[in-house]
Amino acid sequence: MHFSRLRLSGFKSFVDATELAIEPGLTGIVGPNGCGKSNLLEALLWAMGEASARKMRGAGMDDVIFSGSESRPPRNVAEVTLSLDNSGRDAPPAWNGGEEVEVARRIQRGAGASGYRINGAEARARDVQLLFADMATGIRSSGLVGQDRIAALIRARPQARRQVLEEAAGVAGLQARRHEVELRLAAAETNLERLGDATGGLEEQLHALQRQARQARRYRRLGERIREAEGRWLLRRWQDARAALAESEQALAAVQAALDRATRLAAAAATRQAETAAALAPARTGETQAGNALGELRLAGVALDAEDDRLEDRRRDLARQLERIGADLEREATLDDDAGRALAGLEQEEARLTKLRAGEDAAMSAARAALEKAGAAAAGLEAQATALAEERARRKAARRALEERAAELDRRRARLESQADEIAAGQERLEGGDGESVAGLKSAEAEAEKALAAAGRGLDAARRAVAEGRQREDACRAGLRDSEAALAGLRAERDALAALAGPEEGAPVLDSLQVAEGCEAALGAAMGDDLDAPLGEDAVAGWTLLPPLEDAPALPAGAEPLARQVRAPPELARRLALTGIVEDGDGDRLARLLKPGQRLASRSGRLWRWDGFVHRRAGDGAAARLARRARLQALA
Repeated sequence: MHFSRLRLSGFKSFVDATELAIEPGLTGIVGPNGCGKSNLLEALLWAMGEASARKMRGAGMDDVIFSGSESRPPRNVAEVTLSLDNSGRDAPPAWNGGEEVEVARRIQRGAGASGYRINGAEARARDVQLLFADMATGIRSSGLVGQDRIAALIRARPQARRQVLEEAAGVAGLQARRHEVELRLAAAETNLERLGDATGGLEEQLHALQRQARQARRYRRLGERIREAEGRWLLRRWQDARAALAESEQALAAVQAALDRATRLAAAAATRQAETAAALAPARTGETQAGNALGELRLAGVALDAEDDRLEDRRRDLARQLERIGADLEREATLDDDAGRALAGLEQEEARLTKLRAGEDAAMSAARAALEKAGAAAAGLEAQATALAEERARRKAARRALEERAAELDRRRARLESQADEIAAGQERLEGGDGESVAGLKSAEAEAEKALAAAGRGLDAARRAVAEGRQREDACRAGLRDSEAALAGLRAERDALAALAGPEEGAPVLDSLQVAEGCEAALGAAMGDDLDAPLGEDAVAGWTLLPPLEDAPALPAGAEPLARQVRAPPELARRLALTGIVEDGDGDRLARLLKPGQRLASRSGRLWRWDGFVHRRAGDGAAARLARRARLQALA
């Protein structure tokens, strides 16, 4: 028997069904690295029963299934079929019915184990391994010679050499079967030993059960004797209880007679108690009335003390409120001065911006200078507008706080007037009472009236402060409208720059670049009009993704790689890796050291190429677009 064909489907890199004919003689496979030569040898090993995923260069057995690529989806099933020529009829009897023996192994993703078939019938992995062992081959066969295999055979021990000789003699399958039979005999002997141990354990259990049966019979006899003794003891206790019951009935009769006598005596005592209580009722009524009058007087005194303390607390609270209102008025005056200065600054900025906009139709260089100045002014105006908006919010909050304080003072004044009315009513009720309490009440009323007058004055001052704050708020709103108009002009400038910096058609790679400040002219000189080309393979002309150069030549010493100053898509990696940034004075000297494909660019926009081409003003348009994009980001 010998191998005749190898068919693969979904195994590693062989996604489609592939058949390899193994003709008599020497069959060789030639190809570059990575074409799948090693996968064919692994397919042979896998079909012959290899169970180690590491031998298949994978973490799990599912790794032998094709995992997909950019253009092909992954497969869920892998199958390898190995055909053996059996024209000599030397296959094992179980599969010696035809001129060809087919051994197939199939695995499904996520199913775990794989299945084997020999001539279409289900088989075990052990059957497949024995089949190839009878053929003097297999996954561990010396017929499969790999790297360092010859040296290992030379250095092998006698036992390993014996295995090689047995395999060459064709008795490796017999040795495997012998080993399997020996393992089964050893397992049978182990089972016999375990059976003997189990029999001995059962005999010991039998002896123990016999002892327990004898103890149970003895326990039964002792239990009968105990039950008889308990019956006699319970009969004796019943007789003693009947005698004690008779004695208890006699004692109960005697106690009942004594209880009747005590009940008659208690009834007589209760009658006498009722008569005495009727006589004491008028005295208790007078005592209760006197106690109620005393309690009312005490409660009135406590209420007057509490009212005095409450009026004192109200007076202190009103004083603190007046102090806070004065501080708020001072802060409002300060804010008013700040708003006036901010408005004056805004007017000056507006005048300066008007002068700057007068030259919009001038040359491009003057427009760019004006644009930069307008950007600085825009930042200042935005900051001032933000400050004015915050000031407006603070003034609104202060006004609401003053209005709430004024409302609170109105409510407090109403409560004080109500308390003054209550105090006057209490004074009228107590005019005939204690003179000292009346004097204290009058003093508290006078203090409450003073506090009420002070609160009224504070309320009037707070209302005047609110009116002044509203006037200042109106003035600030006018300044805020002017700032918003200036901000609208800056937004229009930003929109115009966005229209100038935007792409003319498609999505150029320029939109995906982020360049360090000061390197715009160098990038424009190095890339030129190529910055307008889009990314992807759909455009007529554009940038496509290629792997990095493995042997890219180094830039001359003194040239800084442009890739360090630019964040760009990977499609531009090759171009940026071959471009360096130099000073104007070093360009002519370093240009002589450039390798094919390299170029140098200066921050002023000059370009030197490896083929001798020099451009003194390269990339002005691209640099201008990059500058406008940077300005647009600053405005945003």
